[in-house]
Amino acid sequence: MPGISRLVVGLAGLLCLGVPARATTMADLYQAQTIVTGTGDVNRQIGFRDCLDKVLVKVSGDQRLTQKAEMLALRDKAAHFVQSFRYHDRLEGIPIHDEQGTHDRPHDLTCLYKPAVVDRLLAQLGSRPWLGERPPIAVFMSAEQGARHFLLTEDEDQGKTMRESFANAAGPLLMRVTFPKAGQFGGLDGKALSGAEMARLDKLAKKAGAARALAGSIVWSDKELGWIADWRLADHGKTYRWQARGVSFDEAFRAAIRGAAQILSGHGQP
Repeated sequence: MPGISRLVVGLAGLLCLGVPARATTMADLYQAQTIVTGTGDVNRQIGFRDCLDKVLVKVSGDQRLTQKAEMLALRDKAAHFVQSFRYHDRLEGIPIHDEQGTHDRPHDLTCLYKPAVVDRLLAQLGSRPWLGERPPIAVFMSAEQGARHFLLTEDEDQGKTMRESFANAAGPLLMRVTFPKAGQFGGLDGKALSGAEMARLDKLAKKAGAARALAGSIVWSDKELGWIADWRLADHGKTYRWQARGVSFDEAFRAAIRGAAQILSGHGQP
């Protein structure tokens, strides 16, 4: 697979905690994980279907694949595409209590796939693997909730939960996110950030040690009972914009990362 040896992406959660990144292997790319209840066959088949969706999106970066009608038939045969799988008891070390059995305990189900199998499925769906380097992204984001306004930075405690959430969103797609320090916004406040040109933000991203800038804002809406999130990212001279409404900030950040992957993998507008 040309380019995979250059695919250097750290585990996003570790990166945000200051742990050195490690190189991603083919095994990292061509595997997927989901949570199932117990190790019985019924829930395993559900897990296989979820893992198939996840691995196709991770390998391609194409977020639209799971919406294609052809996926219905592929999900019915999801077990056929799995090379091997393993379980990890999420309550490992905690004794079974009351009448609980192992079939009731949550497990991580990890599915491994042969690259040729996944690549063939992507071709059937009109897509392709994204094997080039996944550029590290610096997140330039403002948050607003009532009278509370702040910029999400690397070095301030008030954004810790949001930084962790962003890292959790990035990990499954093998994306890597960083956050500028308070002094790396080039003098921009929240209002100025929303109107800043992406070319300027990309330059600030490089100073912050990333390759690209992902710019955005989240604003709490009582009417929507959730956050309204607006995102921007530039690629090959074009600025893409997308939005999520009435969502948790976890989902807002998942939408941000999914959109960035969609664009950077060459699959167009999120």
